[in-house]
Amino acid sequence: MALLEVTDLKCSYALDEACVRAVDGISFSVNPGEIIGIVGESGSGKTTTALSIMHLLGDKANVSGKIVYNGQDISALPEKEMDRLRWTEIAMVFQNGLEVLNPVMTVGTQVAEPMQKHCNISPDAAKVRCADLFSKVGLDRSWMDAYPHQLSGGMRQRVLLAMALSCDPKLLILDEVTSAVDAFTRKEIRELLYDLQCSRGMSMIIISHDLSFVSSLASNLIVLYSGRVVECGPTRALINGPRHPYSRGLVNATPDIFIYKDLWGIPGDTAGDTPTGCPFYKRCTQAIEQCRQSPPSLKPCGEGREIACHRGGIATLMKAADLRFRYTLPDKKTLQALDGVDLEVHEGEVLAVVGQTGSGKSTLAHVLAGILCPEKGTVLFQEGNVHEGHNGHRFGGIQIVFQDPFTSTSNRFTVQDAVREPLDINRIGNPDERLARTRDVLELVRLPSTVQFLDRYCSELSGGQRQRVALARALIMKPRLLIADEITSALDVSTAANILRLLKGLQNRRGFAMIYISHDLTLTLKIADRIAVMNAGRIVETGNAHDVMLAPRDEYTKRLVGSRIGLCCHEHPHEPERAASEKTLGYRLPGDD
Repeated sequence: MALLEVTDLKCSYALDEACVRAVDGISFSVNPGEIIGIVGESGSGKTTTALSIMHLLGDKANVSGKIVYNGQDISALPEKEMDRLRWTEIAMVFQNGLEVLNPVMTVGTQVAEPMQKHCNISPDAAKVRCADLFSKVGLDRSWMDAYPHQLSGGMRQRVLLAMALSCDPKLLILDEVTSAVDAFTRKEIRELLYDLQCSRGMSMIIISHDLSFVSSLASNLIVLYSGRVVECGPTRALINGPRHPYSRGLVNATPDIFIYKDLWGIPGDTAGDTPTGCPFYKRCTQAIEQCRQSPPSLKPCGEGREIACHRGGIATLMKAADLRFRYTLPDKKTLQALDGVDLEVHEGEVLAVVGQTGSGKSTLAHVLAGILCPEKGTVLFQEGNVHEGHNGHRFGGIQIVFQDPFTSTSNRFTVQDAVREPLDINRIGNPDERLARTRDVLELVRLPSTVQFLDRYCSELSGGQRQRVALARALIMKPRLLIADEITSALDVSTAANILRLLKGLQNRRGFAMIYISHDLTLTLKIADRIAVMNAGRIVETGNAHDVMLAPRDEYTKRLVGSRIGLCCHEHPHEPERAASEKTLGYRLPGDD
């Protein structure tokens, strides 16, 4: 039997004449000895959920639903009876110790107070137990005589934890316990909670926006957005393969999970009260009309996971199956460039395709973009065949940016001609509208939109400017999928970094999916969600970017990863070998100064 069961919990606040729904139909359970995590952005309803369980919301809150603790329905329990449960059965650790603790009482007195009130023990016995609790949470007992303002933020958090443990509860609710502490204290609190769970079998609900902290303790995660559960399931599965676009955004915005990846937050702000439709609709990369009209219900999606999404989670945007393509060489021989390639691209993701020169990456890009027609196999984009009709090249379709900026744009074109041409070909808008869109997209890629720049010929631009023009030309069609084929290989490192950061920023804000073709393994770790490794026309390994690069399974991938050269801040020459070389050579090796 579950220790705690929460069913259809709803909570709204009456603010002036408005009514704000903070929690909207949350259901979950906590088993004895289990740790679950509740995560989400600020305002998602995490703290309100905890305070609802504890009956601490006050008169302005309207709470409904069913809360069962240890077989007893405590939803409408009178305050006097609920007060008996607090501390002895369920205890809560709040996030701001300076606000929660009484400033005119010593912290020792405050920790001892619940024991005297709820456990019926003498002041002397409470003081002895208080000293023992201080030791358990890593505080010297001499701090019992200190006042809250005399302690650091981490020490106050430990005092609150000692207070919550004072009456030996069976369920501990922790609300943002690491939000105001340093990394060292954060790790100590994590280890303390882990020890408590192991030694006492204590159940916990950990509430936080710190996804890495929660995931290090919780066996299951609940992801909240605007008061609703959008995804829940086993922690490892959810972190390694989030299925809701919001969950993916949280994972990508957490620095400790993928340490080599640049941080990109979720565009837009938390929705607030949304009477109709999915609350994540305006920020979602794959929203459809149904998302605007009705909220999705939470449904099982296998492997003990549930998701609330009208599209069943992160949807497949493109699917390629059994692609084969051969080139005929001058001596009549053939070269198998693609040999049975299967590939999927999901909505709003960055998929990197890596491999050596000649592995078939660019050929694959051209087939996926509809430039080359495969001898065998199909490419489906939004359920339409890329090589039949205009499924790929329509407005909101597929666009490709080529490797060489000097050959991908004609020298005879002005900037305006090059960028506006797709609109002209597809007869989109009138001349004034096309000019306005051209100016807008140039500003988007951080190029001037003045008449002078529009009238410049592409031959007069630098490599970086020409690549931005090529990018603007692709983006003017507002693609759902952008294929970037080695777009930084012909540029210097500084220009390449600026172009790539600009492109990733645009992808993050606009929500289009991207296939990034590259042979630069380190670069792909910075931007890719998934990596597909190509060798001799075949994809030999696909997976999470960090898993593929840091723990490769295929032998070719291992050789590819091992071929990286150069030193970084984490690598140093082997000192014994270095010393022996210097002795033999008679001088110090470079890099000592």
